[in-house]
Amino acid sequence: MNRTKGWIKFSALSLAIALVLTGCGSTNSGGSDASSSSSPKQEGKQTAVIGGELTYALATSPDSLDPHRSGLAVAVRVLRTIYDSLVVQLPDGTIKPWLATDWTVSPDGLSYTFKLRKDVKFHDGTPFNAEAVKYSYDRILDPATKAANSVALIKPYKSSEVIDEFTIKINLETPSRAFLGNLSQALLGIVSPTAAKKYGDQFGKNPVGSGPFSFVKWDENASIQVKRSPDYNWAPEIVENKGKAYLDQITFSIVPEEATRIGSVQSKQVLAGETIPPQNIVSLKTDTSLQVLQVNTNGLPYTLFINQRKAPWGELKARQALQAAIDVDAIVKTLYLGTYPRAWSPLSPGVFGYDASLENGVKPDIAKANKLLDELGWLKGADGIRIKDGKKLTLHYVDGSPNREKRNDIAVIIQQQLKQVGIVAEVEITKDTANVVYTKGDYDIYGNSQVNSDPNALYAFYHTSDPKARPTLPGLADPQVDKWLEQGAVEPDDKKRAELYKQVQKSIIDNAVIIPIYVFPYTVAASKTVKGLKFDSLGYPLFNDTFIQK
Repeated sequence: MNRTKGWIKFSALSLAIALVLTGCGSTNSGGSDASSSSSPKQEGKQTAVIGGELTYALATSPDSLDPHRSGLAVAVRVLRTIYDSLVVQLPDGTIKPWLATDWTVSPDGLSYTFKLRKDVKFHDGTPFNAEAVKYSYDRILDPATKAANSVALIKPYKSSEVIDEFTIKINLETPSRAFLGNLSQALLGIVSPTAAKKYGDQFGKNPVGSGPFSFVKWDENASIQVKRSPDYNWAPEIVENKGKAYLDQITFSIVPEEATRIGSVQSKQVLAGETIPPQNIVSLKTDTSLQVLQVNTNGLPYTLFINQRKAPWGELKARQALQAAIDVDAIVKTLYLGTYPRAWSPLSPGVFGYDASLENGVKPDIAKANKLLDELGWLKGADGIRIKDGKKLTLHYVDGSPNREKRNDIAVIIQQQLKQVGIVAEVEITKDTANVVYTKGDYDIYGNSQVNSDPNALYAFYHTSDPKARPTLPGLADPQVDKWLEQGAVEPDDKKRAELYKQVQKSIIDNAVIIPIYVFPYTVAASKTVKGLKFDSLGYPLFNDTFIQK
């Protein structure tokens, strides 16, 4: 089937993620007979139970259930239940069929021709076909869609040609090593053209896909409910149950308060809850009625981006002073109690091309930070705050609300650390980061992360941005980094490609473009009655095999 070796020969080790599953059923994602969709299957030594409702507490609210318009990882937890993708990426990085059954790639890497399944329908009865694929991908590039993260994922998509009802040719602007893997992501899920046209801007509140569950309702800031799709029979290789889901429905409760979320799991008000605080992990693991499931996410770790468009942070010494003054080890150990790994690079360790040589390279050095700031002419006043030309050295630190993964607490610790070298950190916690950061660009430091499976994810963050496009977070404009990123996007030789991305990572750290903080381990606490909850290659939960033991 797979004739795309020249473009998708990923290293098995580079994209594999470590699944650490405690006290749950079998996690084997091996294939099973796709035709036995309605009969109970074996989950380890247990027979899957048909029916029941899974209640699953989310840490924050999704922004939209339109995959093309969403910009939040939490939304993908729900999106993956509603939408399917053309292909699936396995934990070892290989790409396998899903809604596409086969594909070929042109010798120049500029076009992919997909053969599609003929038995798929969207939840509203609209047939899945080549026109639906073309509509979905063209929709992402349509300015009227106001697409978010999907725009970066689908690049360098150019156009689609419908060859026949179940054959589509996709054309690219340039060859791309990341393109096929990106098509597996939920944010590039295929939407019902009928529903998307009908609901327009409100499609995100009325989502229709072809996934194992269909949308029921969304009570704002309270819960989202999906129900089993009775005709589903086309699940990908990453799950065992290729047919309809075992669960009748899933209710995603939105519970931002950590104590309330954990308490809900412990009291059995909900059967599972995500993003377990570090201080609760040890105690939950000793609870005989509960299980803790953990998986490290891949992509860009949680990173503090230093805005080079704001003075004095365009100067290397000023950024290096921040790098030396911020004690990341102290932050990670204090807040995460050894449950979150420290980040050292713009990439997380599970991504192809990760440069392990950067580990333990940057160490806190107050004396160095003070020396660098002195050299720039920022001198300490009587109150210990640095002044230059009558102006105090202040840093506008922006973070979002609610306090996801204790990120607000990071800001408080850094505020204290920077005070030691004479920098005043003014922390702004806002629910409107899109406006403050992306529209106004009103920040000196802003933290962000991204789930992704390919190092090409660096392109959208560190390549010099198009003047017409949204500015990048650090505002980096380095022709050499641009060249490496451009070469890495198309390089067919894995060894050469990995070296290109190692050069990018080293340059970013050497030039103090960012302060990497932590790699996020997605952690779920669940009742031991919840069986078969699995995760995809990016660490998102999959509910196809999930059932509730009676």
